[in-house]
Amino acid sequence: MTMEIRPLSDALGAEALGVDLADLDEAGFARLRQALVEHCVLVVRDQASLTPEAHIGFTRRFGEPAVHVKTEFNLPEHPEVLVLSNRKKPDGSPIGFEEAGRYWHSDVSYGDEPVMASLLLAVDIPPKGGDTLYCNMYRAYDSLSDAMKQRIDGRKAVHSYLVGLTGKTAAGAKRVSLSDEQKASLKDTAHPIVRTHPETGRKALFVNPGFTFRLEDEDEETGKALLADLFEHAARPENVYRHIWRPHDLVMWDNRCTMHHATPYDPQYTRHMHRTTVKGDRPV
Repeated sequence: MTMEIRPLSDALGAEALGVDLADLDEAGFARLRQALVEHCVLVVRDQASLTPEAHIGFTRRFGEPAVHVKTEFNLPEHPEVLVLSNRKKPDGSPIGFEEAGRYWHSDVSYGDEPVMASLLLAVDIPPKGGDTLYCNMYRAYDSLSDAMKQRIDGRKAVHSYLVGLTGKTAAGAKRVSLSDEQKASLKDTAHPIVRTHPETGRKALFVNPGFTFRLEDEDEETGKALLADLFEHAARPENVYRHIWRPHDLVMWDNRCTMHHATPYDPQYTRHMHRTTVKGDRPV
C-alpha cells in the first residue's frame, strides 16, 4: 500500500496511511518527518507490532531519545520508554503516570533544551474517553493582535516542573512526588514567549499552563494576567484537534509548535500507553 498523508482537521494534525513503522525505508521516513513538520501532529494507525525496541529504534531516527526524570515510571529494560498507565503493581502502587497531562502543556518545556517531539503508542485503551487535545501554537501566535505581539516580542517566561509539586501552576497541575535526587536534577528555565521554529522559521507561542508560571521582568499579578490571556487565546476551539484514540495508534507531535491536554476516562477501564521523546535544542 502506498503511503498517503490525510489531514485530520483544519487546525492541525494528519493521518499517515499505509505505514508500518517497524519496517520503514529512508524515503518513507523522510516523508513522515516532513508530514510531522507540516502538520504538527501525525497519527499512524495499527502499530500493534511496534515493540518497545522498535518504538525506541523509530524514535532514534528523529534524534537521541530523552529519559524522563521520573525514572521509576520508565520501562525497566528500556528507560527511554515512559509508561502512562492506570495499571497497578501487586502491592497497589502505580506502574506509571495514571493521570498524566490532564492540563495544557508542552512536554518538558521546563528543560534547558525542551524535547523536540513526543511519540505515544496506545497499548491498551478504554472504549471511550481519554481523548487527547492538541493545540496549534503557530495559529495561536498568528491570530494575536498586533498590540499583543508587540507586547510579548523579545520577552521571556519561566517554566518549571518543581512548581507543580505545590499545585501552583496556572493549570493547578499537581505532580507526583519526586525524590530529592530527582528534584536536584531540575531547575526553573526561562524561554522566549514567542519561539521561532528551527525548521520552518515560523513563530509560535511557547507558553503553557502546565509548566509556565511567571514572566521575567514583570510583577507577579501583571505577569499572571498576561499569561492567562495567552493561555485562553491559544486554546480556542479553532486552534485545536481532538484525537480519539484507537488501539495501537502511534501519535507523534512537534512540541516546538504545539501543546496538548489529556482528558479523563472511566478508571474501571485500562489505559496503558508507552511514550518516547526526542531531545531538542534551546528555544530562540
